[in-house]
Amino acid sequence: MKILTLDIRDPADAMADFTHAWKTGRPRETARVSFSSPELLWRVLTAKRWKLLKVLCGAGPVSIREAARRAGRDVKAVHGDITALLNAGILDRTDAGQIVFPYEAVKVEFVLHAA
Repeated sequence: MKILTLDIRDPADAMADFTHAWKTGRPRETARVSFSSPELLWRVLTAKRWKLLKVLCGAGPVSIREAARRAGRDVKAVHGDITALLNAGILDRTDAGQIVFPYEAVKVEFVLHAA
């Protein structure tokens, strides 16, 4: 099963993964999108965007209109959410202009430390 891991990491740690991939020619074994803080993760991944990811999991390439239909939402609002998810690197766009979430599941990892 292809899983996308979302996590909270220091930019230096995320850059270490990039450096490893660059030097070895192969990425780490899991797909990962990192955020610098929990606040940023929750700002990008709103409840409506989570629902959108849920309907796109394993769906293959779809149009924005089809994604909106599956989510039961307005096309214009879904377009804005898809743009945010594309900018965050969570969704991909195909050569034909469709959007795709090429994973079957999402895993979120972070540790909450005392202030």
